[in-house]
Amino acid sequence: MVYDFIIIGGGPAGLAAAIYAGRAQRKTLVFAGSPPGGQLTIAGDVDDYPGFPQGIDGTELIQRMTAQAQKFAAEIKEENIQKVDFQKRPFTVETEGGDNYSAQSIIIATGAAARWLGLENEKRLVGHGVSACAVCDGFFFKDKTVAVVGGGDSALEDAIYLTKYAQKVYVIHRRDELRAAKAIQNQAFQNKKIELIWNSVVTQINGKEHLEGVVLKDVKTGGKKELPLEGLFIAIGHIPATKIFQGQLDLDEKGFIKTTERTRTSLPGIFVAGDVADPYYKQAVVAAGRGAMAALDADKWLNGKNIIDSGNR
Repeated sequence: MVYDFIIIGGGPAGLAAAIYAGRAQRKTLVFAGSPPGGQLTIAGDVDDYPGFPQGIDGTELIQRMTAQAQKFAAEIKEENIQKVDFQKRPFTVETEGGDNYSAQSIIIATGAAARWLGLENEKRLVGHGVSACAVCDGFFFKDKTVAVVGGGDSALEDAIYLTKYAQKVYVIHRRDELRAAKAIQNQAFQNKKIELIWNSVVTQINGKEHLEGVVLKDVKTGGKKELPLEGLFIAIGHIPATKIFQGQLDLDEKGFIKTTERTRTSLPGIFVAGDVADPYYKQAVVAAGRGAMAALDADKWLNGKNIIDSGNR
């Protein structure tokens, strides 16, 4: 069987693409991953997705989007893809179990994972004081004391954003100078709520039920100190899930998939949506919008192509 679309990824981008593909009456197969849902399933409460004024649990949002995609006849498999062949149409993908599937067009929505510090308690306290998304979670830290780990543009942008809510924002950086653009640095230095902690790394995250603070180590002196905190935001970058596409698609220096026009990649018939091609926004609603765009672009592209058949459809 040759599908019209194979969608790789079961987060907001992939599922939105599946909904639009199904509504276009395209035979669609989604590889949602194992476990499915991507980063949204570990986000806890999602308070900024349109249509849910009381907020919604990230896992429940994924479940609802999955049900909606299935309503429009999208076939969904909770499997990971380990290999792809984009050299000829129909394009083929191979699952971790060794099964092969073919499609006229591919939509990649594999996402990107936040880089973590790798410390004990870090993942356990996500949603309980630890976060990798200031825009997503900043609202919950009104009048709190928080810290951002990092020294690039994203870290300082997060710190500046958090000053809308928090009473105090520390920026913890391992060096004695920042990597962020000078204009962003100037904004941070002029903000009275922001305090830089230089030459320091977080070596321990404290808290049982919720974050209570961190232990900092001075990288020059080796000295340690405790810093009480109610929020800790990790802003040291994201890792796009593009390993299996290396050598087949054009990627940028950080590994994100390059786009040539809207959601088109460097290969005709291969489209991309969501965080795997977005080093900037990292928002579920943006990913979902891009998923819809990718499905619309892929449908239009397929309308102008001859269907290549290698079996019953």
